Parts: sequence; structure tokens; C-alpha cells
Amino acid sequence: MLMKGALRLIYPPQCMACAATVDEDGGLCPACWRDAEFISGASCSQCGAPLPHGGGADDEDAPFACDDCLARARPWIGARAAVVYRGTGRKLAMMLKHGDRIDLAPHLGDWVARAAEPLVRPEMIVTAVPVPLRRLMRRKYNQASLLSARVARAYGLAHYPDLLRRTRNSPPQEQRSLEARFENQEGAIAMPARHAALVRGRPVLLVDDVMASGATLAACADCLAGHGAGPISVAVLARAVKDT
Repeated sequence: MLMKGALRLIYPPQCMACAATVDEDGGLCPACWRDAEFISGASCSQCGAPLPHGGGADDEDAPFACDDCLARARPWIGARAAVVYRGTGRKLAMMLKHGDRIDLAPHLGDWVARAAEPLVRPEMIVTAVPVPLRRLMRRKYNQASLLSARVARAYGLAHYPDLLRRTRNSPPQEQRSLEARFENQEGAIAMPARHAALVRGRPVLLVDDVMASGATLAACADCLAGHGAGPISVAVLARAVKDT
């Protein structure tokens, strides 16, 4: 304890987003906290996006859906997100994904775990959206599997981060239209035959860092369902939303 206290004097805890001094590890400074849009109120039951006041996924008798989910059915039964993908939420997601900040994964994974609590079921399997091999070789880690490991640990669930794999290195989704994003992911996800028995008849929680259109998550969910998994739920760190 004395050693730990001495180290804290020399190396005080830092804000995850800006490195300002904070009270405890994994915390945010007041400025970054104000800029973080945690999704704690009404949200879309199908994608986790925050909804205007007056109803949402937290209302058991009225699981609302956002406009995007009304226009396009999702191949899962429910989804949750921890934060909105802008401000501090976007900064942290980018730091984890592109900044080699794997030290953030335990704390951000705990955020995802708290958001995912309503989705957890007995005998559930937790898995992650796979990264294209070329990007995995360059980055050396899959940020989604770092988050999914923390979620599985929080609830004592089986964790199989490599259930799914990419069949090709799909071009980046940015700057593509909604339809083009879904077309870009068609046939891009597969499951090795040896994993089929693991998922058959089992509920699955699919974890990713960011949901934008949901095209990649949909391709993963379709693949899982095609091998007999289900029901399938989704949990992400950050949900991209339309500017208002």
C-alpha cells in the first residue's frame, strides 16, 4: 500500500482522454466528462442510439426504434451502446482503435459491459467483430476483442473472440452511402466449420467498438444466425448518430 501510494504521488492518475490529473485510474477530467455523451436514458432498442424524451428501450412495454431501424430491420434482437460517437466518446474510440492505447481497453470495456447488462442471458457466448487480416497485422490487436473480453469477464460468460473471420479485406466504409456500406460487407464474414458446434442454439452477444450504419455488425449477425446461433444481441462502445 505504501509503495502504491508513493507511485501515485510520482505518477498520479490521468484522464483517459487528455492526460489531465484525475482522482482515479480510468477516470475523466471535468472537461472531458462534460464532452462525453453517455447513453443512459431512452435509446433505440435495435441500435442503442439515444432517442428524444418520451420513450425508448428502457420502457419495458414500449421498445422504441429510431428512424434508421424502422427503415431497415436489424438481424439481432437488441442492442446497446455506452456513448455517442462524438466528443470524448469519439476521441477515446479513436485512441483505442488507431492510437495503440490498449491500456484504455479495460476501462472502456467496463463501459460496454454496463451498457450490455439488459442483453445478458444465461449460457450466452460473447464474441467480437473481426478485423481484416491486413489491418490486424498492422495494428497487432483487435480492439473489439479487447472490449468483448472485458464484457465476458464482467458476467462470467464464455468468450470466443475468434468465432468469425473476414473472407476478404473490404475497402473502408467511410465516405460510402448507406446502401454501399451494406453491399461492401456482403459475403465478407465467415465462420470456420470447427466453430459451428459452439454457437448452435446458443445466445450470442456480438461486441464492436463503433456502430455507424450497422452494416458490418449485420454481416456478422447474419453469419452467426446462418450457423444456428441465436438469439443474437449487440453491444458497442460508441454509436454514431446524425447531427441535430
